[in-house]
Parts: sequence; C-alpha cells; structure tokens
Amino acid sequence: MSRPPVPHGLDDQGCIEREGSLAHVPPVFAPVVTAARGRLLDAFGPRLHSAYLYGSVPRGTARVGRSDLDLLVALREEPGEADREAVRALGGALDKEFAQIDGVGTLLYSCDRLLSELERYDLGWFLACLCTPLLGDDLAAHLPRYRPDSLLARETNGDLARWLPRWRERIAAAEDTEEARRPLVRFMSRHLVRTGFTLVMPRWKGWTSDLHEMAEVFAAYYPERAGQLRTAAEYGYEPVGDLDILRSYVDDLGPWLATEYARVHGVKAPRPGD
Repeated sequence: MSRPPVPHGLDDQGCIEREGSLAHVPPVFAPVVTAARGRLLDAFGPRLHSAYLYGSVPRGTARVGRSDLDLLVALREEPGEADREAVRALGGALDKEFAQIDGVGTLLYSCDRLLSELERYDLGWFLACLCTPLLGDDLAAHLPRYRPDSLLARETNGDLARWLPRWRERIAAAEDTEEARRPLVRFMSRHLVRTGFTLVMPRWKGWTSDLHEMAEVFAAYYPERAGQLRTAAEYGYEPVGDLDILRSYVDDLGPWLATEYARVHGVKAPRPGD
C-alpha cells in the first residue's frame, strides 16, 4: 500500500478549516467578482440574504479562460422558477462578457433550506467550509464546526447510487459529439473523485479540494482502483468527450463506488423528490 499525502486542511481542534477568501481571488478575476456582486443585488434586492463564491476563484487556483465562476445564493424565501431564470440569465451574461471565465454555475436556495437539520451535514457544511462570503450576513455563524468523520462522508456523497440512473439518462440524451460530451465527462469525473476521496476521508483525517490530491489519498486505501480515480482527476481538469469514459463511469467505477460507500458509511438521508 502506498503512503497517502500528509493530512491537512484542519484547525488545531481537528475541524475543517474554511477554504477560500476574497483576498485569494486572482486580480484578473476581480472584475468578474465585482460584476457578479452588483448584478446579484440588482436581480434580488432585499430578497437576497447573502451570496458566496466557491471553487477555484476564491481558492486562488482559477485558470484564465478555463475555470468557471461558482456562486451560491441564499434567498430569504424559497426560490421560484423566475428566480432560477434570473440566475441563468445572470450567469449567461457574465460568461458572455468576461473571457476570463468558462461558464457560471449558481446554486440557489432559501436560508431555511441551508440551515435545516436535514442539510446540516451537506449544504450546511458546504456553505460553512467551502464557500467564501461575498454579500450579506454569513450563514456560517449559525452552523456548527465540522470534522472529517463518517457522518459527514455519508451526508455529502452517500447518494451516488441514486445519481447513476440520472447520469445514464443524461448520457443517452446528449448529442453524439465530443463537444456535447465533454461537460458530462468533467462533471462526472469530479463527482466520482470527490466521492472516492470522502469514502476514505475519515481514515485520512484531513481535507483537500484538489482533485489530484483526492485521488492520491484514495489510492493509498484502494490501490486496485487507483488508476481509475487518477484518470478521473485528470479529466476533471482537462475533460475529453469520449463516450467510452462515460460508460465506464456508469457501468463500472460508479456502481462499485456506490456499493463500497454504502458498505462503509451507509446511505445519505433521502431528500424530498428523491
């Protein structure tokens, strides 16, 4: 068995440190962040409780022309279809205007949902540990500190088995072109690598958001699947539109990972609509 990287990403109490900061945003992305802040205020006004950045931009690792801008928006009430259309339009406008980014992804929830008991170890953890405050009062003040334990593993990624049928449908519905399949490869690669990492996270006793490091941590505990996760990490950053890769995800790596995850950590609590 290979030795995993030295655990890190925790504070002196063993809790996951919040990653990202507005101070880490590369200067080339600063105009995009400024524009996003202003347009969110224009779009939602007093209905907006708070907004956050997450991903490579606030971590300072974004690549010009390759990385997307990731936002989380918390409304004071449940979002409706008009709100979802508003964030789609906002994202499309930012993507068109700023060549620095390759797309905008926006998560939209109510404060009640983000602070609910059901989401305490999923969306709540995500906001408290992986999101950087951009606007409004930080909801993390109402959430606990989080440790890299089996409960967190189960509630973040213990639902892969429920995703796999939907992934098969998306693959079947996609246009038969490399360009159409490339975003699917990127999305599914990242999801599988993160799931593989959180499978072993409680044993490693640390946290990272780097896909390559996630794959190396996983490899130390499951060497027989190490090559697959390392390759998935590569495709998470540099995707290709290969149909065989997608099929291997939903027919081999995904089912194995879902089964092993359920065996080790159990299954994530179902959400409404599951």
